[in-house]
Amino acid sequence: MAIQSTSEIRRYTDGEILKAIDDAREEMFNLRFQWESGQLEDFNRIRQLKKHIARLLTVQRERQLAAELVREESND
Repeated sequence: MAIQSTSEIRRYTDGEILKAIDDAREEMFNLRFQWESGQLEDFNRIRQLKKHIARLLTVQRERQLAAELVREESND
């Protein structure tokens, strides 16, 4: 899986973000398993993946907050 920039992530649909988060978490699980078994070759991949997951979650949260703001404004 290639790491995308935040601007690329913002072009994703909500469903694509959820899938990307699930995929990244699954890859992180596999990397941690490889780490523990001594088979991990690219140690930097864990750090990259952590940052990627954080970016995905940040964009997801931004959208949640924006949706809440729109709902609050429409109720006023």
